[in-house]
Order: sequence, then structure tokens, then C-alpha cells
Amino acid sequence: MLVLGQINSRDRTPVEGKLYLTALPVISYNPAFGVIFGGAASAGMYLGHPDSTLMSSGSSTITYTSKKQLMFTLKPNIYTANNGWYITGDGRLFFSSQPTYGLGTGPQANFIYSNGSIYKEPFENGIPTGEMMEFDWVRLYGTVFKKISNRFYLGLGYHLDNYSGINDLATDTSLSEPRLSNHFLYSVKHDFSPVEYTISGFSMNAMYDTRDNMSNAYKGSFVSLDYRVMTTWLGSERDATLLSYDARKFIGLSKNRPRNVLAFWSYGHFTPTGKLPYMGLPALGYDQLGRSGRAYPQGRFRGDDIFYLEAEYRFQIPILKKYPELLGAVVFANLTSASSEDQEVKLFEYMKHGVGGGLRIMIQKEARANIVLDYGWGADGAGAFYININETF
Repeated sequence: MLVLGQINSRDRTPVEGKLYLTALPVISYNPAFGVIFGGAASAGMYLGHPDSTLMSSGSSTITYTSKKQLMFTLKPNIYTANNGWYITGDGRLFFSSQPTYGLGTGPQANFIYSNGSIYKEPFENGIPTGEMMEFDWVRLYGTVFKKISNRFYLGLGYHLDNYSGINDLATDTSLSEPRLSNHFLYSVKHDFSPVEYTISGFSMNAMYDTRDNMSNAYKGSFVSLDYRVMTTWLGSERDATLLSYDARKFIGLSKNRPRNVLAFWSYGHFTPTGKLPYMGLPALGYDQLGRSGRAYPQGRFRGDDIFYLEAEYRFQIPILKKYPELLGAVVFANLTSASSEDQEVKLFEYMKHGVGGGLRIMIQKEARANIVLDYGWGADGAGAFYININETF
């Protein structure tokens, strides 16, 4: 493991303009991707005086998987001096594949085409193995916020997703009775191409942020609202709107051990008007850092609307006298609900849970950079192991 930075138990004063860089190999496993290996880097810097400016951060990864998926990500979060402006982005380039499981968190089905008719193969607890899709994905998101007062910001953004080269094996000729994928049937029903589509639009945003560190908060709150308008004149296949919120709360539990924190996270994505293409529908694990839904593969739950809630207890493990803040641990629990108009499944009608725990290794105290090792257990036998840099949220 390569680590750029220092582990130090003594308090060190953060320095304006100094780059705090952490890099490490990525070796992980996730049901959606198989064995993952590559590299990840996380950087932090104060662009103003640390007493009046939050630390800017960014992360980047390049990974390849045992399922022959090549993925690049870049996720900047920048605060200018005195927190006057906040700039955030999400860049992704995936040559990928991923199982999908239909829509909603309720009963789902495979569909079999036989003798000119389509028949349902229902599953009460969701499609057990998923339907594999191959696709190329380009995401370019950018939002600029201006501070209005104290920690309150208003912003404008642009958001582009392009999915191409989609192969959902909708008519697998190796089967005596071909199966039609949920993606294929949804696309045909709602007049989207089943092989390529673009989602493009602008957003109006509001944000309130009192966290003391965006990568690993010991206290504070974060709330954001995003109203997104996808339009054909910006390149979208159809007109639609998306309303989203993201809310986080961090409660410090000990003055002597500031790493002892109770953390809460909730987000929701809702489609008030229009229809989005299948892969553009709200889905678990598609937040900026792709961290939600520990226990489940990315995209395991997808729907017209989605709600997510997570709670985590973080605590220090002071077993090393020389480096008392080096080690920590967490326990967590989460809930997900997704709706589907086509399946007549309402939001909150069905909930799926995940629970788990993990180890934390603080490798850069000034930036509060952690190596994250987690395992989560979910409903219906789901489970997965995760390795990341910085806290999940």
C-alpha cells in the first residue's frame, strides 16, 4: 500500500495552500463489478485561512475489474477563500457492465417471450440474479454556488449523462425461451432507444453547510436541494424534471475523542414530470461518490422515485499509545425504498435494509483522511466488502 502523507498523533496546525495528498492501490470486491483493482487518490487543500475557510477536497480513481470494466472518476469539491464560492463536480467515464433488477423495491419479474406473447416470471423479493447490461457511460456534472449569507448558498449547474453501446441481452438466442430485459421493455414502452440515450439539463440549487470537514465531519450539518430540468433543446431525449435533496447531520459525542460521532444521512430523488430513460432513473449507489447502499451492488434498487436513510456510529479505538487516533471503527444501518409506476409499487410500500461495520485507519490527520474497510449485509442474502478513502458520507 502506498500512502503519501504522515500519521501523527500530535495536533498539527493546517496550513493554507498546502496539498494534503493520499494515494493507495484499490483492491476490492463488489457484486456489480467483481474483483476491483487500480488506484485511488484523495487531495485536500485550504484555499483560504483555515479559520475562515473549509478544506477543499477531491478524489480520483482508475480501476479495472474481473468483469472487464474500465472506469475513471473525478469528483472535486472546492471552497474558495472565506467560503465565498463552492464548486462541485462529478466526472465519470465507464466502459462497463452491470446487472439490473427491474424497478421498485417490491415484487419484480423476468419476462419470457414465447409464441408471440410475453409472460411474466414473478419474484416476490426481487429478481435474484439480475439482468446483465453492457454499456459505455459518460457523465459530466458541474455546479457553482455563491455564498448568500453565512453558510447558505445558491447555485446553478449543468448535468450530462450519455449511455451508449447498450447491450441488455434482451433476446438471448441461447435460451429456448428468450427473456426480455426490464430495461428493454421499459425503453420500448416509454419510447426510448434501447441502445443509446442522453440526459442533459440545468439545475437550480440551494445549500446549507456547517460541517467542519466535508470529507470526515466531526460536527455540523449539510442540506442541499436540487431542481433539475432536462430539455430536448439541451440534447435530452425527452423533457423531464428531477427534484432531489441530500441531508446529513453529525453529532460529536466526546470532547476528548472527537472521532466519536453519530452521523445521519438521507437523500431522495423524485421525478415530478416527464419520464427518464431507464439508466437515468434514480438508483441506489449513484450519489456523487457512489457510497450509498452498503450491502448492495450499485443500481440494485431503481425507480421513478427513491428514498434513502442511513445512520452510522463512528468511534476511536485508542489501543496504540503512540498513535491513539490511528484506528477507529464504525457500525451502520441503512434503508432504501424505490417506487415504480409501471409495477404499481408506491414509495415506502416496500423497504430494503442493510447493516454492517468496518475499520478506519487515519493516514492523514490534518485532512482527516481515512482508509475505509467495510462489510455490509442486506436483505435477500445480499452482502459486499468495500475499500475506500475518506468516510462514506
